[in-house]
Amino acid sequence: MKWSFPIARIAGTVVRIHVSFLLLLAAVGLMFFFNGGPAEAVGALVFTVALFACVLLHEFGHVFAARAFGIRTPDVTLLPIGGIARLEKMPENPFHELIVALAGPAVNVVIAGILIAIFGPPDPADAAKLDFTSPLGLTQRLMVINVWLVIFNLIPAFPMDGGRVLRALLAMFMPYARATAAAATIGQMIAGIGAVFALMWVHPMLFLIALFIFFAARGESEAVQTREALRDLTLADAMITDFHTLPESGLLRDAADALIAGSQHDFPVLAEDGSLAGILTRRSLIEGLANHGPEHPVAGFLLRDVPKVFPGTPLRQAFEMLRDLPAEVLPVRDSREHAVIGLLSAENVGELILLRNALAEWKAH
Repeated sequence: MKWSFPIARIAGTVVRIHVSFLLLLAAVGLMFFFNGGPAEAVGALVFTVALFACVLLHEFGHVFAARAFGIRTPDVTLLPIGGIARLEKMPENPFHELIVALAGPAVNVVIAGILIAIFGPPDPADAAKLDFTSPLGLTQRLMVINVWLVIFNLIPAFPMDGGRVLRALLAMFMPYARATAAAATIGQMIAGIGAVFALMWVHPMLFLIALFIFFAARGESEAVQTREALRDLTLADAMITDFHTLPESGLLRDAADALIAGSQHDFPVLAEDGSLAGILTRRSLIEGLANHGPEHPVAGFLLRDVPKVFPGTPLRQAFEMLRDLPAEVLPVRDSREHAVIGLLSAENVGELILLRNALAEWKAH
């Protein structure tokens, strides 16, 4: 994720923090400093860090549950709105998805249970125990917030865990794509109701959360529909065969001319033997021109860590690789891994899906 940086690696998964999380810490510290003084600010920061430690443990509940089913999690990113565990793929078995989805909230149940067992249940009637300067107050707040995390995450709407639980339960009785569409619709209905209440109560944060849920539910449905449409296809069915390449010895001026002359934005760059040296993206080209001028070689601006895909690679797998690649195209190599014989772009995949849907409608008439 852009604007995030790694802080640790735990059991093979990189933990990243988004820069906006640091802004959240600064805002919390300043707000409580001016309202309650240094002790209150320190207590609020300690609570915020402890809260996000619970969020991180929640995400690792998903990580280890997914790993039990052979699914890797490259990274977990902490943002002000929570955590995101990026699974390399979603479990296709509904029971597996159910376990993975429930594993996160289960961690929060365990955390709350441990705190209650050690410190006793929270006592909201005793206001003195609930300030940030009291260790007991901090622990009681953590008990309450972990209970709320369970309740909030089990709302049956994407991207919360409850949406995935609902999808998994529905997928036990209907096709996965239909289950996703049904779960997304229910999630959007919940988001719509939440937005209405937010407007009635003049609650901007609740309104923003409702909007986020609404669009996330739609995005999840569209993503699954795309994956299902690509299920039986290979790269040979979708790759672009009419494309422009650049030599590794070329200059940025040559790349600029190629960019202007056609609709292609990113270019495979070939070594002297014809093998792929890397990709020159439009962004790198513009930055190179701005900082070094048109006579500078393209070799210094290449994206070189490019996944190897071939005409027989499943299209769905290659499309996931393309989404993680900081480029608009994914070069397709021949079986000897020597020549570049095609390109995969998200635009071409979209056009392929539109054509297949149009043909399906024609056949249905």
